[in-house]
Amino acid sequence: MPDKSLLETFPTPEQAGDAPFVIEHVAEEFTSLCPVTGHPDFGEVTLRYTPRPAAAGGVCVELKSLKMYYQSFRDEGIFYEAVTNEIRNDLVRSMQPVWLQVTTSWRGRGGIRSVIACEHGDVPGHWRGR
Repeated sequence: MPDKSLLETFPTPEQAGDAPFVIEHVAEEFTSLCPVTGHPDFGEVTLRYTPRPAAAGGVCVELKSLKMYYQSFRDEGIFYEAVTNEIRNDLVRSMQPVWLQVTTSWRGRGGIRSVIACEHGDVPGHWRGR
């Protein structure tokens, strides 16, 4: 079972006028297990989010804790769609960001590659079209 308690945060860095910005973290070595066969699934997780401003109590996810959280899925039998949505939901609960997107890209198996994406909140205007 993934360990949500591993997720740690730190206050959003202050900036001039608390202008919104997008943070992107890419984890290239994500693994979980196929719930049907028990074989390992290998993927990449891309996390993009706009934290709330520091003045509004915004926080960012701490990277070592994010890595440990991702590693807690290693022995979890879970479908691609479920793991993508679970990561989104856990990160939203931890950070309450303005906007968050999680995209998982899975290595091919049997000639099929899969990409799953889910979001929370409104896409920031400065990020549209990317």
